[in-house]
Amino acid sequence: MRILLRATVLTTAILIAAAVLPGGGVPAAVHYIGHVKVTEVMSKGGPIVSDPGLVVLAQRREAGVVEYHDHTNHVFVMVEGEATLVVGGAMVDPRRTAPDQMRAPSLEGGTTYHLSKGDVITIPAKTPHWFKEVPTKTVAYYAVNIESE
Repeated sequence: MRILLRATVLTTAILIAAAVLPGGGVPAAVHYIGHVKVTEVMSKGGPIVSDPGLVVLAQRREAGVVEYHDHTNHVFVMVEGEATLVVGGAMVDPRRTAPDQMRAPSLEGGTTYHLSKGDVITIPAKTPHWFKEVPTKTVAYYAVNIESE
């Protein structure tokens, strides 16, 4: 039953991602990822699907730094654990870490969301976001990353 729920959540996330894409062509191929592989990747983090313009990641992590992406749009689907996510606001001491992304130690302002199992949140490109707190010490979620121009 748990595996079916995870497969349903992943399918829903991909459909949400496809619905927000301008034009067609993503994903570029059919991908089937069996539950054994999904469970394996979810336990350590990493990519489940990596396609031109579409990446589906499974992550487990503690609180992190502020992220900002010039072209990456996110759909986060919470699978287990809890996290405080701050979205928007002003980055404190940002630094460019790659041609299309910045990082910062914190945010001033923004909107705070308490995320838990079953929640879905979308974050457009050019929007700072920060997993500020992870009271459960780890959090598992699918991150569907959609690249835009």
